Amino acid sequence: MLTPTLLVLGVVLVALAIAEAPVRRLPLTPAVVYLAVGWGAAGAVGGLPTQLWMVNAPSLSLVAEFALLMSLFAVGVRLRVPPDPRAWHVALWLAGPGMVLLIVLAGAVAWAVLDLPWAAALLLASVLAPTDPVLASDVQIRSERDRDAVRLSLTVEGGLNDGTALPAVMLCLGWLGLHELGEHGARWWWHDLLWPMGGGAAVGISIGLLLGQALRRRLEHGDPLVRDELIYVGAVAIAYALARWLKVSTFVVAFGVGATLLIPAQRSRATSRDADLAERLHAFGARLERLVEALLVLGIGAALSGLTFHVRDWLFALLLLVLLRPLSVWMVVRPGMMSVEQRRLVGWFGIRGIGSVYYLLFALEHEIDTPIAGALANATLLCVALSILLHGISVTPLIDARRRSSRSGGEGG
Repeated sequence: MLTPTLLVLGVVLVALAIAEAPVRRLPLTPAVVYLAVGWGAAGAVGGLPTQLWMVNAPSLSLVAEFALLMSLFAVGVRLRVPPDPRAWHVALWLAGPGMVLLIVLAGAVAWAVLDLPWAAALLLASVLAPTDPVLASDVQIRSERDRDAVRLSLTVEGGLNDGTALPAVMLCLGWLGLHELGEHGARWWWHDLLWPMGGGAAVGISIGLLLGQALRRRLEHGDPLVRDELIYVGAVAIAYALARWLKVSTFVVAFGVGATLLIPAQRSRATSRDADLAERLHAFGARLERLVEALLVLGIGAALSGLTFHVRDWLFALLLLVLLRPLSVWMVVRPGMMSVEQRRLVGWFGIRGIGSVYYLLFALEHEIDTPIAGALANATLLCVALSILLHGISVTPLIDARRRSSRSGGEGG
């Protein structure tokens, strides 16, 4: 199985690389093409057995975690100059109260539509709560000078909510009897919520500032720091190791390191070496994100080939993406925080992806009952695939329409 899989994967990746220019000209994102190719390639070799990837959930979970760490670090580096406080304000509302609200709404719908036990329904909602920092790259900030409120909010939200989803997942696993919550939930409050989130933020910011200061000093001494890929991977490795050692959220730490790594350089007079290092780190991160996107979506497409979906699965996925996500955004992002158009765009572009895949695999590691595990896998992968499809075919026309509207408004003013 391994040899034909690697052969097919190699052929597909090379073919996609050669066909990149034609793919980029299509009125949809490359992820839609990856999804279709993954589904078709797996179907050509007889499909990917569901049991195969469910049995290997621990290994796949580790791979997904490292991929997500690299992506979150890239998102942090992309922010560079601290964004407009209003964007952070909106993103904090989205990644905090907005996520809680979405979990409650989606959990209720999952309980009613999918006929899951209430704890399993909330677990599914928690798995699907985080937005994707990789697949949303087309609607995220493009450079350190990009101050578009919609792109900033989506970028920061994607960097934060992969970490803030963890306490909800752990709480639901506890309600299923698969995780220790402590008396009256005391253990959960400290070990799964306060310390992982607060401690993770403190650790990530501290590591980022210390590493950034060290890099700044080398730049001031004339060292061009040409091995930017070692800085990138090394910083993520340090963040991961210290997060595991201190038992804080690896995702919060990785994002915190990336977001603060270049702050020491920003506080002093910028030099050409500072800008060059920032550009190289960003470029390396973008290449990693493209690789993660291709492998992730190809894998999702392949996994879909071994699943059977029912009408209720489609109904839940559509309700989550088309109704519940926009509704949760509309309820927590008040009119004074964003315009009506901006709230609509933020509500629509709640793209599901690698974070949901990771939390699904993480939940499956806890020996969930087989029927519930199957229902979680079906609903999660269908939601992610449908999100890739719907958002992939809508991003270009919506963004183009917004640009035309902005130009018309500017000319009219």
